[in-house]
Amino acid sequence: MRVEDFTIAIPQESLDDLQHRLRNTRWPAGLADDGWRFGTDTGYLRGLVDHWQHEYDWRAHERAMNAWPHFRAQVPGPDGVEIPIHFVHARGKGPNPLPLVVTHGWPWTFWDLKDVIGPLTDPAAYGGDPADSFDVVVPSLPGYCFSTPLPVPFLTTAQVADLWVELMHGLGYGVDGGRFCAQGGDWGAIVTIEMGHAHAAALHGIAVTMPSFPGASRGPHAAEDLLPGEEGYADLTARRVKTAASHVAVMGTDPQTLAHALHDSPVGLLSWLVERRRAWSDCEQADGTRDIEQRFSKDDLCTLASLYWHTGCFWSTERMYYGRVNVPWRPRHDRTPTVEAPTAMAVFPGDLIFVPRRVAERVANIQRWERMPSGGHFAPAEEPHLVVHEVREFFRQFR
Repeated sequence: MRVEDFTIAIPQESLDDLQHRLRNTRWPAGLADDGWRFGTDTGYLRGLVDHWQHEYDWRAHERAMNAWPHFRAQVPGPDGVEIPIHFVHARGKGPNPLPLVVTHGWPWTFWDLKDVIGPLTDPAAYGGDPADSFDVVVPSLPGYCFSTPLPVPFLTTAQVADLWVELMHGLGYGVDGGRFCAQGGDWGAIVTIEMGHAHAAALHGIAVTMPSFPGASRGPHAAEDLLPGEEGYADLTARRVKTAASHVAVMGTDPQTLAHALHDSPVGLLSWLVERRRAWSDCEQADGTRDIEQRFSKDDLCTLASLYWHTGCFWSTERMYYGRVNVPWRPRHDRTPTVEAPTAMAVFPGDLIFVPRRVAERVANIQRWERMPSGGHFAPAEEPHLVVHEVREFFRQFR
């Protein structure tokens, strides 16, 4: 596997072009703007665009990203095609760091994991035990940000799981009888679960924040399958998944149609990303309204959009949805449980999918199951300390 050092350095021409496009935004007019009822609130979006244009400092965030060691590798993929993978590789500062690959989702980037890298690699600097340190690998999913260009039409989550094992092996982890750890949310959870299914022998275990276990029903559930507090999981999942219906339908069916629009319009891209951040984070107020900035600052949102915009990656971030919708999942083995790797599940109350523990235990080797007090679909960005705690607690047994 070919690996090279990498530094994030967006050309000034791209920054200047973005400013030009923001200044010349053609805003819609003639329809009543009823808050967020019909999608992204225009008034909020205008304010966010103004911040992006006049107050946001990309170079400051770029410097923060480059404070971590970045690399790019050409990882052997399907049919021998090399897939470019960007990743942060931060070495642990404890006596015996465990290797850990942490995977993001959509609409995330690798930078949504920035607040867990430090505590996991150097726990002593954050009031923890140095013995809990990890060598942390944070890849950008294929087709995301600096893992571009995507040289194939799409990849399935099973293929990405294979890539991650190749990547970790190429870095010297999980070889010669060794094993590594894996954690993820959203697509990251699905990829991590795929590794726990197909590559259990390479893993100490997996920890996830979304229960997308193959064969685990989302409901309705029999009464005997429900532990206290899980009675409404099927209805809750049905309500939450409705907020994901539009993007799954479009990005799983004809993703390139939308890509042309959002590749050309930074405001359109920002609108598409921000609406999902608001809908899927744990930001609901006592009166039922949602305040996205309770979870993500304007700078956070502009950094997200900037990473997508300056790398031109939106079109390829959609393609895994196409694979998910159009390629049936096929198990690699018929053993029980389907997910053999020891598994930890952290249930965040503002997430999208909820599965009862007993249902998950039929298909996965569940060894830890914890309900979190707060946090949503973007758990490592919303409640990084809870994610760090769960990772430390679960993987301590493998040291």
